[in-house]
Amino acid sequence: MLEVRDIHKSYEGQPLLMGISFTLEPRQTICLLGPSGSGKSTLLRIIAGLETAERGQVLWQGRDLAGTPPHLRDFGLVFQDYALFPHMDVADNVSFGLKMKGWPDDDRTSRLAEVLELVNLSGFEHRDVTALSGGEQQRVALARALAPRPRLLMFDEPLGALDRALREELIGQLRLILHRTGIPSIYVTHDQEEAFGIAHRILLLHEGRIVRAGEPHHVWARPGSTWAAGFLGLGNILPATVLDTRARMKTRCGIFVVHCAHQHHVGDEINLLVRPKAVAQGTLFKGIVRDRVFEQDEFKITLSNGLYFYLAQAPHVGKGITIRVRMECLGRRSDSEAPGS
Repeated sequence: MLEVRDIHKSYEGQPLLMGISFTLEPRQTICLLGPSGSGKSTLLRIIAGLETAERGQVLWQGRDLAGTPPHLRDFGLVFQDYALFPHMDVADNVSFGLKMKGWPDDDRTSRLAEVLELVNLSGFEHRDVTALSGGEQQRVALARALAPRPRLLMFDEPLGALDRALREELIGQLRLILHRTGIPSIYVTHDQEEAFGIAHRILLLHEGRIVRAGEPHHVWARPGSTWAAGFLGLGNILPATVLDTRARMKTRCGIFVVHCAHQHHVGDEINLLVRPKAVAQGTLFKGIVRDRVFEQDEFKITLSNGLYFYLAQAPHVGKGITIRVRMECLGRRSDSEAPGS
């Protein structure tokens, strides 16, 4: 359906996107996840036709879109700042694209009612958009993008201006809407909760490259690099040295046996990921509680060795603790930024 092939782009003489390639399948939502400056919004604008790549192609069903202007690509866009027309009411905002395409009045009226019901805004037709809440304005923006029945939807940090509770609510609503409409989508965000809550597939961008790609649960289970594990907040990053061929690793917290798929040599400097959740079977850690804080429904404890863990019940500061957790190898430190698969 959509294929992005070897996209390159520079900004002020510095590379911004370096060889970005991926495909988007029918009914699929792909999330471009990464920190500010990773090039994800620029990539979205290139796909939309709002910017041009220095090299590479954007294809729709095998046809290169290089000569197709943005308004003829039939792609819907939803932005963080909503981009609503303040002098128009809800109905006129949502119907704007339909008028530009020359839809008859009866068809516009029918489609308006349909999309407002889809985003749970029936009865809002004559409301002033400036008097709506942030969540309501974003749903108007979504309705406007959906109205012309685009063949692709693109979201650029759409929930970034909303508070946490409203973001969580709208993530669920948006996921259901995309499922019901079946429109393939590309969703740009720096927020892991949004990405994992809405995407069928995640592309993790770092410094202009895709460093990890996969289904959300696969990315979470196997981040592929130290940078990815740190960005996703998956746990403690523990430097280690390979002691021998029996998979013994020396760390500041002791010596551990960590079996992995990497080809290590004695003396290799590697990074280990120590997951913060307790498990029934795993690597044993002991330590003194240096700090503890209650976060939502569990305690985050920090031990004297600097590692942190999450527990439903936790001893007070100064007490000893024993915990079993998952530990995995992230590869050699010199390879920590290498692209994942």
